[in-house]
Amino acid sequence: MTTEEFELPRSREANERLHALVPGGAHTYAKGDDQYPEGLAPVISHGRGAHVWDVDGNRYVEYGSGLRSVSLGHAHPRVVEAVRRELDRGSNFVRPSVVEVEAAERFLATVPTAEMVKFAKNGSDATTAAVRLARAATGRPRVALCADHPFFSVDDWFIGTTPMSAGIPAETTELTVAFPYGDLAAAEELLTRYEGEVACLILEPATHTEPPPGYLKGLRELADRHGCVLVFDEMITGFRWSEAGAQGLYGVVPDLSTFGKALGNGFAVSALAGRRDLMERGGLRHSGDRVFLLSTTHGAETHALAAAMAVQATYTEEGVTARLHALGGKLAAGVRDAAAAMGVGDHVVVRGRASNLVFATLDGNGQPSQEYRTLFLRRLLAGGVLAPSFVVSSALDDADIDHTVDVVAQACAVYRKALDAGDPTPWLGGRPVKPVFRRLA
Repeated sequence: MTTEEFELPRSREANERLHALVPGGAHTYAKGDDQYPEGLAPVISHGRGAHVWDVDGNRYVEYGSGLRSVSLGHAHPRVVEAVRRELDRGSNFVRPSVVEVEAAERFLATVPTAEMVKFAKNGSDATTAAVRLARAATGRPRVALCADHPFFSVDDWFIGTTPMSAGIPAETTELTVAFPYGDLAAAEELLTRYEGEVACLILEPATHTEPPPGYLKGLRELADRHGCVLVFDEMITGFRWSEAGAQGLYGVVPDLSTFGKALGNGFAVSALAGRRDLMERGGLRHSGDRVFLLSTTHGAETHALAAAMAVQATYTEEGVTARLHALGGKLAAGVRDAAAAMGVGDHVVVRGRASNLVFATLDGNGQPSQEYRTLFLRRLLAGGVLAPSFVVSSALDDADIDHTVDVVAQACAVYRKALDAGDPTPWLGGRPVKPVFRRLA
């Protein structure tokens, strides 16, 4: 099937209905139809394993499932059964459920570098709670975040630093400062410039590049020396790097860390974890000022905590992290070989840890290009591959990877034609895809 023949009439209609009722047409900006070629944003009917079906009846091999959250595949039997058991027993009560202590014990056994944990429903609540706790513990106003990491929270302290800062007072944004990833000297210079003002350093411990040798250990030492709190955002690295997150893999213990995404395999659960003396400031067994740490009506829904426990058991008992790395390694090698064979190896570039692969689409000058990304995505979709990234789930099999590589090869052949023509426009089929963070719609 050519991209010209590939149409999604029912998805188009559903997208129009969404835009009429939901700002942005989706409940997460990264799922918006502006992230896909014009007219080719599938609306999903259902999913199973590594596959999803759209409302037009097309089946896709899916990557980046649930924005990296569904790492075991859709409707994973062990997770679904754990959830179903709790649904029959009630999901939310006026007092804590015994499931809450069981889930906390399981989490702290899986992430032994933490001493206490509190659950919530989304990552933003957890990271903002970490920031609030750090400010309370240090009495300092400023937050230092890693500028090279794309997202930390929907809350003002972070969103004010992005191009989508409308509605956020400048006074709030001025309290957030930034440092580059991998550069200890720059982090030290920042802490010295704002000596005694920085409450915390918050960063993803690793993303598309491995941390330089000694970098995380150096940040740990800087935080200790300057009296600030070290926060690891493990929303992505949790489970995908190791069951105990990047902190477990690299052996550097943060003061606080946040987990989500893979933790629930699509069910809404996140976690703030860390040192007892810090976390207890949000509790009842201390003598200082109380910190309103996390208090959510739905934070401890029993079915979501049951999902989290099932996910952790599956990871540890079945070696899921190793499988993610093996699948990602096979995919990365196949994509690189296909791109090289079609003469676009310097333009379709796979990056990142094998369990968390992304791809870059570069123009003739080697610069990132939304136009070439559009061309590439159109061909993938027409070939039955839904891939805003190449982040794998453990439900993929060798046939899925082989199919994906075949479709990538076809996409790269078109990519080569566009490069030779010096203009990808004839292959776009409409406006190019757009970055999530931009000032104007």
